[in-house]
Amino acid sequence: MQAMLSRQGTLMESEQMAQTGIIVAINQEVVGIIGISDPLKPGAQEVISLLRLMKVESIMVTGDNWGTAKAIAREVGIENVVAESKPEGKAEKVKELQLQGKVVAMVGDGINDSPALVSADVGMAIGAGTDIAIEAADIVLMKSNLEDVITAIDLSRKTLFRIRMNYVWALGYNIIGIPVAAGALFPFTRFRLPPWLAGAAMAASSVSVVCCSLLLRYYRRPKRLDMLQCSEVRVD
Repeated sequence: MQAMLSRQGTLMESEQMAQTGIIVAINQEVVGIIGISDPLKPGAQEVISLLRLMKVESIMVTGDNWGTAKAIAREVGIENVVAESKPEGKAEKVKELQLQGKVVAMVGDGINDSPALVSADVGMAIGAGTDIAIEAADIVLMKSNLEDVITAIDLSRKTLFRIRMNYVWALGYNIIGIPVAAGALFPFTRFRLPPWLAGAAMAASSVSVVCCSLLLRYYRRPKRLDMLQCSEVRVD
């Protein structure tokens, strides 16, 4: 009985250290416990902090046991944890969040993550992950760096901003130009919009939209990531 309690205590201690305990037995007799841990990716804690500043909620869904999962989540600063989850359970969690009206981006690298990557609004696979996960994802982080998750989200937001700006430019030209071309100002100013000027305005509308889109060529990743990279270099 005392030996059993000792083994349970060792397993709990391993879980608190973010390790998965494996009991080793020879001839049906327990001879030891091996603690296995999957090291955190560099900068994981800082990336979670930056995502929080970007108003992005981070949720960890893992197949590990609750003790190990909570220890890892506590280390990186994730509050919402779902542990002992099977592949279909991860996909169900994604659908549950979607039913709550949330846009879900799933980041994974294993075969078990594939169903959730497919179910998510945006699936992001780690470049060093399995081929199945890469095939199931919408975005592949080629450098296998978690910082690229922030870059992908920031770039998508900048792209959507450009799309909205294009709508503003296009609608602005038409809202102003169509009434003038129809003669709205003629009764008051005797002004008619010449055909050549109307054609120039239409061309200017297209040029404005194209130029606004081309500004994405000068995109630079968030400066916070550069500061994060510098701090990691100092630590090494």
